[in-house]
This record gives sequence, structure tokens and C-alpha cells, in this order.
Amino acid sequence: MRRRLRPWLRAFGGVAILVGLVWHLGSAALLDGLRRIDAGALAAGVGIGALTTVCSAWRWCLVARGLGLRLPLGRAVADYYRALFLNAALPGGVWGDVHRAVRHGRDAGDVGRGVRAVVWERAAGQVVLLAAGAVVLAVRPSPVRAALGEVLGGPVGVAVSAVVAVAVAGAVGFWLVVRARRRRDDGAPERCGGAGRSAVARVRRVWVAPAVWPGVAAASVVVLAGYVGTFLLAARVAGVRAPVVDLVPLVVLALLAMALPLNVGGWGPREGVAAWAFGAAGLGAAQGLATAVVYGVLALAASLPGAGVLLGRVVTLAVSGRRPGRAASGASDRKADGCPDTGVSGQSDNAA
Repeated sequence: MRRRLRPWLRAFGGVAILVGLVWHLGSAALLDGLRRIDAGALAAGVGIGALTTVCSAWRWCLVARGLGLRLPLGRAVADYYRALFLNAALPGGVWGDVHRAVRHGRDAGDVGRGVRAVVWERAAGQVVLLAAGAVVLAVRPSPVRAALGEVLGGPVGVAVSAVVAVAVAGAVGFWLVVRARRRRDDGAPERCGGAGRSAVARVRRVWVAPAVWPGVAAASVVVLAGYVGTFLLAARVAGVRAPVVDLVPLVVLALLAMALPLNVGGWGPREGVAAWAFGAAGLGAAQGLATAVVYGVLALAASLPGAGVLLGRVVTLAVSGRRPGRAASGASDRKADGCPDTGVSGQSDNAA
């Protein structure tokens, strides 16, 4: 019962944030942002969204192939578009990713690895965003940094800082274990059901493989640049004329807020943090809310091709009158004895 209620509770949190912002700032900021959106801005948002979606799908392909699953780039792009649309249309903002993870896993014959591929692909993007945010906030002087320091100086900030420190320490420790295990096991064949199926071996096969992590990192950087570019475009559409270098720290904070699980299709924390950050920077909370609203509309427009993919799927099922059979590609990618490949398979298929 709790699991069924969680998405709705998260959606309620996002709605509560939006209602609070409108009550505090008035509806004029929200409506002003909507009125400023024109066809040129929508076209630019859809174009940037196409670039980020293709790069995200390519990142997913690399991670999936590192886990031994076949995933052509064309199918990955279509599934990613559909996931973006479902994330935007359904409460919680994650059901599209759940759908593409389970569907790919079933088609490949291994739901577990299909889910891991999506989780690790999304985690890679979050790691790059966190790293970029830390660098931007540390290097670029900004009134927001001082305000953020005051917030983090309180009890809640101390708790958050402790959690982040523990997470970083755990990640570093895990990386050291993987490196030590790799040096110790170099040249030693892995046995089915043993080290080859351990979590350390799986992570090593994906993140340490030179054919995987450079592409994943490059794709993540391009995706982040696309998100930042869309937010800067939204700021200009909303009437913000501040220099780009002053806007980037505010944009990064708003993007980080989108990872919070209290949203309705991404709406909620993004608008709240944007309003706070723009207000702390002296640009006005109303301008921050208007910018976040414009960004949300541009992101929604960029996800609309996913509705076409979803509709095409429904039409195909209706015409055929049956459910498409499960692809046999997952089984063919495995060894005859049931052990997964330890190398990166299919790396040349649609990877560029």
C-alpha cells in the first residue's frame, strides 16, 4: 500500500511547492513566463532536447553493452524519448525510466541487468552534474554561494554535509576496492556464479573498461551542457538580462533540485530553488520562478516526440492484434554455459 501511495505523495509535495510559490509571489510571474514563450523558443528547446536525448541514449547503449546487453542506438533513442514523455506526464517523474528498464531487460532476457543499465546510466549523469555544480559554486564568486553557506551552516546543512561526506567517502572506498580487486584478479579467469557475477566484477566491467567510461563521461558532459543551455534560453525568454557567467551557478542549483523526488513531471523543487537562487542573487524571486516555468515548458516540448513513439507502439499493437515476441538478442549475447560476457559486446553497433 505504501509503495502505491509514494508517487502520489511525491506529486503532492511538488504541487505544494508550486502552490506556495504562487501564493507568495503571485500568479503574475508564472503567467508572464508563459506569455513570453514563442515558436522560436519552442523550436530551439526541441532542437537542444534532440541533442541531449541522443547523447543520453548513447550513454545508455554504452552502459548496457558494458553489462553484456545488446541495445541498438536507434531503439535506445526511441525508448528514451518515450521515457522522457512518461516522466513528464506521470506523477513521480521516474515511471518512464522504470518502463524502459523493465522492457529492455525483458527483451534481452535479463530484467536485472536491464534495470542496472538504466540506474547506472542515470547515476552517471547525476555524478557529472554534482561534480560540475561543486566546481562552479567553488570557482565562480556569487551571492548565491554566500547565501548557500548560511543555509548549510544551520543544523539541516550540517546533516546534509555529513551525508554527502559519507557518500563521497564510500564512493572513494568502493573505487579503491575495485582497483585492488582488478590488480589481484588480472589474468585470472572468472567462473560462472563466482566473481564474474559479483557486484565488484559488474561495476569493474562497466566503469573501468576503457571502451565504456570515456564515452559515458563525454555524453554526460554534452547532456549537462544541453540542460544548462536550455535553462539559459529560458532565462532570456523570461526577460532576464544578467550575464551568462552570473546565471550559470543559479542554473546549476536549479538542475540539482530536479533530482529531488518531490515533483510532478519535474515541476516543484526546480521552481522553488530557482526562485530562491534568483532572489539571493538580486535578480528577483519572480524572475527565477518565470525562468523555471519557461524551462519546464521547453522541456515538455522537447519530450513530445516520445508521445509519437508511444502512439506508434499502441497503433502497432492494435494493427497486429498481438503482443510482439520477446527478442532473442539477450540470449544470443550470453555464453553457452550461461555466463555473461566479461567484455564490452557490440561496441561498434550504432555507438557513434
